Amino acid sequence: MAFAGILSEADITAALAACQAADSFKYKDFFAKVGLTAKTPEDIKKAFAIIDQDKSGFIEEDELKLFLQNFSAGARALTDAETKAFLKAGDSDGDGMIGADEFAALVKG
Repeated sequence: MAFAGILSEADITAALAACQAADSFKYKDFFAKVGLTAKTPEDIKKAFAIIDQDKSGFIEEDELKLFLQNFSAGARALTDAETKAFLKAGDSDGDGMIGADEFAALVKG
């Protein structure tokens, strides 16, 4: 599992279960349930690196759409509305992507 050593399996399962229905994903609730909000800046950077699938240094919209699948391969893709809301919340400089600092601010927000 990509998040082994960072997040607990039980927390991941619970967080994913809470947003199984389409349009039920709320990033603040998810980050809190999965335990990321309470993690160190180093662990949040590790999480960012896992989610940044193409290693571009940014989380782009297509990576956000598949965000939940980083936590469990069988998880659903986010809906377009969820993806756009997530991107809008995290993209503080308006470049259409979420950088590491923006992601950290989003998690801690």
